[in-house]
Amino acid sequence: MTIRANWNYPNAVRFGAGRIKELADACKATGIARPLFVTDPGLVDLPMTQAAIADLKEAGLAVTVFSEVKGNPVESNVYAGIDRLRLGKCDGVVCFGGGSALDVGKVIAFMAGQTRPMWDFEDIGDWWTRADPAGIAPNICVSTTAGTGSEVGRAGVITHEATHTKKVIFHPKMMPSVTILDPELTVGLPAKITAWTGMDALAHCIEAYCAPGFHPMADGIALEGMRLVKDNLARAVTTPDDLDARGAMLTAASMGATAFQKGLGGIHALSHPVGALYDTHHGLTNAVFMPYVLNFNRPAVEERLARAAAYLGLDRSFDAFVAWILALREQIGIPHTLAGLGVDDSRLDEIAAMAVVDPTAGGNPVPLDEAAAKAIFRSAL
Repeated sequence: MTIRANWNYPNAVRFGAGRIKELADACKATGIARPLFVTDPGLVDLPMTQAAIADLKEAGLAVTVFSEVKGNPVESNVYAGIDRLRLGKCDGVVCFGGGSALDVGKVIAFMAGQTRPMWDFEDIGDWWTRADPAGIAPNICVSTTAGTGSEVGRAGVITHEATHTKKVIFHPKMMPSVTILDPELTVGLPAKITAWTGMDALAHCIEAYCAPGFHPMADGIALEGMRLVKDNLARAVTTPDDLDARGAMLTAASMGATAFQKGLGGIHALSHPVGALYDTHHGLTNAVFMPYVLNFNRPAVEERLARAAAYLGLDRSFDAFVAWILALREQIGIPHTLAGLGVDDSRLDEIAAMAVVDPTAGGNPVPLDEAAAKAIFRSAL
């Protein structure tokens, strides 16, 4: 992997193999002297994580480590992290890991100096204006998976434990000051996690591209993100040390998250409640729902996805696009149905009710009501 690049869209990104060595410099440039290092239990003891922590300490930074983060993060994870940040007198957050650690770390940094409850800042209307901007600590994101794209986003997805509902906490100042995309950090990912997170990136690109509204810049970014997934995801799964494929997937993930400011849709609206109720992996759940939601949306997106198929070098048709997705899923080991995730229909009514009020549902190109959500779910089951 010889490509190394810096770009500023939507934030400052340092891309390339070995760029993790610049983490201490990024902290100092951002004004962070006492970082809270947020990661997850599966990463905290790995050599690459310990090396990053050691580099920060060697550079004279006073590091506090926090790793109490669930795969589907919950509010208690955030509040435990805030307590650790205040105890360590931290002045910023380094978010290191996949989407869960990045989301929790960003929300901890956001909530560091707030006095209102976290749910007062859910992404509804102008609720973000309730926050005290002076109480928001800076954050730096280092992504170790190529999926959510949280490293270029202004929000975090946290589960409300009492209702088992995933909620989006948003503020413009949650955007990371610096993002580091180092493909060497993703080499050790298990093949299944590479596959699941890669399909999450693809879901972001597809739903952003299909969302209604006029946003040609998001459409263009989403299209190129799809191409990067098409050309590189299977390679990254089957040849884990292929740094070119790994780097391309990291880029595709960031592009998907940049594009979905235009909107998401039914894939995410259904995946969120299933993940919250059954604790399934988010990217994997998106991957299972994907063709069923596209089929439901066909009347509104057929021509659009035909154009996407042509850009991807496929026959110019909706059917060719969906056939590619089905073939890719089979190639990288994605189950064809929800039953493969251990999901049944015992909570169908609850899932449908949660899906239609999920913040992503409004971006679906065909209106998503409870009857439609149930029909898609049954097809996917």
